Amino acid sequence: MPVHTSDSSESNRGRGVGLGLALVSAVAFGGSGVAAKPLIEAGLDPLHVVWLRVAGAALVMLPLAVRHRGLLLKRPALLAGFGLLAVAGVQACYFAAISRIPVGVALLVEYLAPALVLGWVRFVQRRPVTRAAALGVVLAVGGLACVVEVWSGLGFDVLGLLLALGAACCQVGYFVLSDQGSDAGEEAPDPLGVIAYGLLVGALVLTVVARPWGMDWSVLGDAADLNGTSVAAGFLLAWIVLVATVAAYVTGVLAVRRLSPQVAGVVACLEAVIATVLAWVLLGEHLSAPQIVGGVVVLLGALIAQSSTPAKVPDGPVAGGGDDAERELSARGSAA
Repeated sequence: MPVHTSDSSESNRGRGVGLGLALVSAVAFGGSGVAAKPLIEAGLDPLHVVWLRVAGAALVMLPLAVRHRGLLLKRPALLAGFGLLAVAGVQACYFAAISRIPVGVALLVEYLAPALVLGWVRFVQRRPVTRAAALGVVLAVGGLACVVEVWSGLGFDVLGLLLALGAACCQVGYFVLSDQGSDAGEEAPDPLGVIAYGLLVGALVLTVVARPWGMDWSVLGDAADLNGTSVAAGFLLAWIVLVATVAAYVTGVLAVRRLSPQVAGVVACLEAVIATVLAWVLLGEHLSAPQIVGGVVVLLGALIAQSSTPAKVPDGPVAGGGDDAERELSARGSAA
């Protein structure tokens, strides 16, 4: 049966809008580090910046949480896990990492997560993975070796690298939870509701960990230094909450509604590139040629690992192509 031109053009237009939204999401997420680092250098503890980000975003998303309050009874484990790993864990580890190592390096290490997911599937769940997926893991690890310049005796702060790796591990939990979010025969929860409650759970956890009552609130009323330029700390915080968190999540989810999770995930990989470029331009964090090459290899390996599907489709959920509604959450990049 012939396809009507109007239907085809509408489909192409929807795909174009989806790609545009996915790119906006990647840019928004990629700008979180360059806005957060000046606040950290101005005197705020990294955990306090994380708490401000998550708590602020949770307040903005609160109406959605009220709208989807039924999720509290239907999926309490999913909401708790998402809040602990995808929100609190990723953000805390990432912000602590960028206080010790360059933003670009922290994000590149965090983007080992798609490769680590394949390791989880192969060795923990004992499910087959493709050769392309294995190649992605090898490329990502090799690229990371170039990023940290292992031949020079690990010139970067070791604790900073471990924190960035912790963010990657929390991202693994994020992907696994997304893959297991919908049971057979049960309606998948609305991703916006999961995100809203994930932010609320993350804010509660971070309140206990970060203890914001001891924060130096006066920093938010002063200016922060952005590579020699004085910028209002309140403006940087507003950017982190409204753009790098709320807008980034929402545009990412809307993008996946118009694209497949795999396509949106590939576009989300641009977050690391965007963050590195922004850190170079706005923070003056210059990377050497081997580090740039290594970063490209890390992204290539992550892209291959994330885009690959298992060699054999098992009966249960599959890491390479789980339930579409739940996998919409994978449009996030690092909850960085």
